[in-house]
Amino acid sequence: MKLLALAAFASGASAAVIAERQVLISSAIASATATGAVPPVESASSSIISSLESVTGSATTFAGSSATASSASASSATASNAISATGTTDSASSASASSTATSSYPTPPAAAPTGVAPEGDYSGPLRPQVHFSPPVGFMNDPNGLFRDTNGTWHLYYQYNPTELVAGNQHWGHATSPDLYTWTNQPIALFPPSEDAGMFSGSAVLDPNNTSGFFGNATEGVDNVVAIFTLFTPEKQTQDLAYSLDGGYTFELYEQNPVLDLNSTQFRDPKVFWYESDQRWVMVVALSVEFKVQVYTSPDLKEWTLQSEFANAGDRGLQYECPNLYEVPVNGTDERRWVLYLSINPGAPLGGSVGQYFIGSFNGTHFESDDAAVRYDGFASDYYAEQAFYNTGDEAIAIGWASNWKTTNLVPTGAEGWRSTMGLPRRHTLVNYTRLGYVLTSEPYQLETVHNASLLDNGTETATLSGNNSIEVDFDAPAVHFALEISLPDNSTSLLSDNSTLTMRLVSSSTNESLLMGYYYGGSNAGTSWVSRAETDGFSHPLFNEKFSHTGVDLATRFDGVWDRSILEFFVDNGTFHADATAFPTALVDRFEVATDGMPDGAEVTLRLWGLRSTWEQ
Repeated sequence: MKLLALAAFASGASAAVIAERQVLISSAIASATATGAVPPVESASSSIISSLESVTGSATTFAGSSATASSASASSATASNAISATGTTDSASSASASSTATSSYPTPPAAAPTGVAPEGDYSGPLRPQVHFSPPVGFMNDPNGLFRDTNGTWHLYYQYNPTELVAGNQHWGHATSPDLYTWTNQPIALFPPSEDAGMFSGSAVLDPNNTSGFFGNATEGVDNVVAIFTLFTPEKQTQDLAYSLDGGYTFELYEQNPVLDLNSTQFRDPKVFWYESDQRWVMVVALSVEFKVQVYTSPDLKEWTLQSEFANAGDRGLQYECPNLYEVPVNGTDERRWVLYLSINPGAPLGGSVGQYFIGSFNGTHFESDDAAVRYDGFASDYYAEQAFYNTGDEAIAIGWASNWKTTNLVPTGAEGWRSTMGLPRRHTLVNYTRLGYVLTSEPYQLETVHNASLLDNGTETATLSGNNSIEVDFDAPAVHFALEISLPDNSTSLLSDNSTLTMRLVSSSTNESLLMGYYYGGSNAGTSWVSRAETDGFSHPLFNEKFSHTGVDLATRFDGVWDRSILEFFVDNGTFHADATAFPTALVDRFEVATDGMPDGAEVTLRLWGLRSTWEQ
């Protein structure tokens, strides 16, 4: 049969049309592959341009190429793209991948453990060593993020402890002193019935006991309240649970729900304390209506609707996981508000994506500065980011490093886990004349997990005249590389059409590699790119191979972290970033830097660190 072309996602198609075509294409590919109709090599590509020119005078390109299709039988790809009977892919109602996606992996426990922390094996070749991954089972959105008054970070997450696909949603829990060294805790929230699910939400500290839950019951520990969506086949409601031991165990509020619109598409509350008005604020998604509602409350129990933010940016098929928080403007004392929204499906590269709006918030209304579409990252594996509560003047966040279109299909190790979080990151805003504000992302205090430098003198500097390269072999659980490019004064006029920088992470035993690069000259000048096409552990028509993004200035700083099965690449101090999972069949043990067509006198300085395993005892 003739496959539908992914080029149907070209610029100009409406979000609804894009979403519809995505589902049709997914279904067609799955059907054709299962029947053998897909030829051994069948490629497709998609690109979309999100124009900022009409609102800020410039444009940003978001482009990628899909993975080569395999002639091997594939599991149904519609699972993470199609809307279920109740319309959500946030949890249990997202269709699971067929058994061919999981039959070769061990089965997690038949029942969720109660009162004890799930145990995990972190020794496998695909298991990240500095990124958080679930001990066993399946994980998706981060939930309930906060730092307690003792400085301990709490990460809750959407968790299926009994399967390797989405469903059976609980709130998993882990704690850390540094956002890298995690301790698995007992599961925090359990669904009240077999057909219910504890969907995404947030957690807050209630030191003044505005909720009335605590009295003197938590003396010496924080008053923690979790606000979450309870999913049932009939509807989605916003519910409360409170903790008398600082966030480790919870009791459900007897008068739940606290918000009920009798809707099957009403979820993912983000709650914070608004100091100026001395009350709580909630943002929550009416998903298929493309609305974010803003509510206020004096006590977390009684909520009043104040405003709606609707039909903005790319809509896809639904809004979910809203996040509203203040972010400092780099180099100033100013702070702006960022409203973060996740959409799925209907992303420019298919499946799911995060986008954000920058503006002002007065306690009841969020107003965006402009109508620009700003995506969070230019690869395909970063979604549902949430900011931590109680971080002072800093904006610290973490997101899920996956994509709904393939998350139930990608491989995992023999240890019986699937999915990972991205690195914790610090956000600031940078104001570009042509683009307006851009949300920057840098790994948060990554030096915490640095081992010794992998270079003899700590750095290696090469003078680049035309073509040059640096190669470093390493033996480390994970690596962090940092490159800085120095161009001679007035040398930009000497950059040629083929002036490029290329970085390569290589497995010496198989020659599989992950590539990153930057174009300094020609029609692609200013474009960063990432490719996972040369890894052999997973191939699927919906698993995009290549990603690119064109920025606004000449980039001179590049950072990246490779952690066994996830690459995170940060351009110009995190002005742009790419997050891509990849599955080589052998350990990566070499880093290479090469240049082409660079002017005389240009220099590249490389720093390379091994990162210690945070799971080794």
